[in-house]
Amino acid sequence: PQVEVSMVREVQVSDESYICTEEIAGSDIAKEIIKSDREKFICLHLNNRLQLISFEVVSTGSLTASIVHPREIYKSAILANAASVIFMHNHPSGDTEPSVDDLEITKRLEKAGEILGINVLDHIIVSRKGFYRF
Repeated sequence: PQVEVSMVREVQVSDESYICTEEIAGSDIAKEIIKSDREKFICLHLNNRLQLISFEVVSTGSLTASIVHPREIYKSAILANAASVIFMHNHPSGDTEPSVDDLEITKRLEKAGEILGINVLDHIIVSRKGFYRF
């Protein structure tokens, strides 16, 4: 069997650099997931000039959890030729404090990114009450 993998660009490359957490937390992408009644985990892919090249909703979970695995996170980042990534997920409860699981997966994703040579710039939790950055 033959397998073909292709990357569909969802976002045009911007001329602006996305390094400001407040800007990302207030972005249209964040506004969309804040509306969700379930946790959504998003990976934003950036080029070597810190410009957004694409993003992917990696996981849609339940009210209190979203299953995330490094293999799924980095698959699209590699296909997008991302130099860096920013993770973002929502907390439907409105509480932006990270859970124990949030802290553990962030460490695990940072280690995987280090091995792959993809820099993790940030992990942001967003809710209707604000945001938290790791």
